[in-house]
This record gives sequence, structure tokens and C-alpha cells, in this order.
Amino acid sequence: MRSIIGTFRTLLAAACLSLAAIGILASPAAAQAVGRNGYTMDEVINTGQQFFGSTSGGLAQLVERAFQSYGLPNGYILGQEASGAFFGGLRFGEGTLFTKNAGQRKIFWQGPSLGFDVGGDGARTMMLVYNLPSVDSVFGRFGGISGSAYLVGGVGMTVLARDNVLLVPVKTGVGARLGLNLGYLKLTPMPTWNPF
Repeated sequence: MRSIIGTFRTLLAAACLSLAAIGILASPAAAQAVGRNGYTMDEVINTGQQFFGSTSGGLAQLVERAFQSYGLPNGYILGQEASGAFFGGLRFGEGTLFTKNAGQRKIFWQGPSLGFDVGGDGARTMMLVYNLPSVDSVFGRFGGISGSAYLVGGVGMTVLARDNVLLVPVKTGVGARLGLNLGYLKLTPMPTWNPF
């Protein structure tokens, strides 16, 4: 009887050690897979600091908040935009979509807004892209609410959604803007003046 219990304990210990070894070996592989498919916070912050330059003071805090809320993005867009509003507003921009598994692609965006919003600005924009199944899934309308309050310049972040895909634009603007609005961004592969 003791020999059966001893054999059972040995087999159980061997099984536990095997499972632990598999877990230890699988963890780095899983981390590498996430690193291959998504961008780490350090990668995004370093890219943002290079892109935004000296105006990137609040960038790290905004990116950290986005990572805490939504995890690792599997793409990001770097670009520029101009917008203006007098209760109703328009926004136009262009940039490049970066992904780890599908390369780079030129992208354009435009959209209307409606709300208590007055002013105009020009901005450098980084949009974090979450849950992007394919590059073509980024094209279309993404709705959300945004707010701005700055004179001369400022940093801001909003969240726009369509289906399961999220866009989190982080931008540094120069201009004067005050307000809260409801609107959408329409992302397209070619430029257009039609914001609708």
C-alpha cells in the first residue's frame, strides 16, 4: 500500500513539475506573441516623443491612461489635422497607419461635430488603434464625444468606437478652443472634402 501511495505521490509531483515547466516556458512565448501583435507602452511613448517633440509633456500620462483602460494597441496612426467650430464644426486630417503585421498605410480622416464648441486649432495627432482585425477595418465612421479647453495650446485624448474597434486620438493642438461636442471621424484611404 505504501508503495502505491509513494508511486502516486511521485507521479503527482512529476505532473506538477511538468505543468509548472510548461507554464514557465509558455509565458515568454505568450509575452513575445503580444509584443509581435501589439505595441508596448514604451514603444508608443518613444514614438510619440519623437513625433510630438517638445510638446510631449503630458503625452506619457495620457498614453499610460489609455494602456490602463484598453491594453496594448495593435496599431497606431501618426498625422496632422485642422479643425474649427462655431457650435457645428469640421475636422480634416491625414497621416500614416502603422501595424506590426501589415506594415504602413496612408490614411485620411474627416468629420463633423455638433455641440457647444467654439474655436479652431491645428494639431499633431497620434491615434492608438485597438482590436483591429485587418487594415481595411479602420476605414469607416467612428463616433464619440470630445471636449477641448485651451488657449494657445494643449494636449487631449478622446475615445471613438465602431463595432469592436477603438480609436484613441491623443493630440497636441495649437489654437484657441473651448467646448464639448458630439461627432464622428470618417477614416478613408483617399482624401476627400466631404466630411459626411
